[in-house]
Amino acid sequence: MNASNFSKECDFEHADTIMKYFQMVIYIPTFILGLILNLLALWVFCCFWKKWTESSIYMINLALMDLLLLFSLPFKMYYSIQKRQWFLCTFIESLYFVTMYGSIFLIACISLDRYIAIRHPFQARIFRSPRRAGMTCCCVWVVVWLGSIPMYNLKNTDNFRCFHNMSDQTWSMPVILSVEIFGFLIPFTVMVYCSVKIIQTLRKDKNQRKKRSEQVTSVWIIAANLTVFMVCFTPVHVGIFLQFLVRRHIIVDCSVKQSISLFIQVAMCLANVNCCLDAICYYFTAKEFRKKTYFKDLAKPFSVSQASTG
Repeated sequence: MNASNFSKECDFEHADTIMKYFQMVIYIPTFILGLILNLLALWVFCCFWKKWTESSIYMINLALMDLLLLFSLPFKMYYSIQKRQWFLCTFIESLYFVTMYGSIFLIACISLDRYIAIRHPFQARIFRSPRRAGMTCCCVWVVVWLGSIPMYNLKNTDNFRCFHNMSDQTWSMPVILSVEIFGFLIPFTVMVYCSVKIIQTLRKDKNQRKKRSEQVTSVWIIAANLTVFMVCFTPVHVGIFLQFLVRRHIIVDCSVKQSISLFIQVAMCLANVNCCLDAICYYFTAKEFRKKTYFKDLAKPFSVSQASTG
């Protein structure tokens, strides 16, 4: 959603040149490492899982989202410097944002699922089940794909460049408010609330006190998940808001515009690192995952309680 060449009096070629090299530095290792880790996660989930749980269903869908985003990265690098092939470029753009926001929603769902399991164990028997988890994931897939449809009509065809030069309609207040509130602020609020409540519960759990090391590990894992979410996705949405102010002519200084353009592109690159971090979190947060791998002995020092996995 970065902008380029949308202002005649400002030149953004310097920022775009920097990003050509920065994208390669970030995307190539992210693609290779993320592909290996997420394929390994899917292999373990699908081949060694005796019984599917709510956690496993959410994590499988999250791994699929991450893989689709990873597959879009090489095309994103290629099409970002092309001025033609409108439909293919727009499809890649849609796929990129679908998977990014799909990951955000699924991470929030995982936090909510664990919150219900830990804070409300009796109600969890009613609200939690593999079937409901599967239905929730299906709803996420449908919502993010339907949300991507307007992208095919929100692109400037004049001086067309992929991942650049979005139309003014894209930066309208309804679109940006929807992205910021429903795409980030609500999932972020859900994750913060659930994570804080889960940590409070783990600290107060009398049974956990008997296993202090496991309790500390569980708390650190929940806190790490929240931190990763904040670090990966907060800068992107700050950048989107700043770019909205630019496109609404609230920010008019050329140097500030150039800095914002560079900032949002860098933030989007760093957000994609979440694909690798998600895969690492699979290993530490799913007790069943560690039991089914050949690295069981290595995982023993990092064992997490049943409560922390939901």
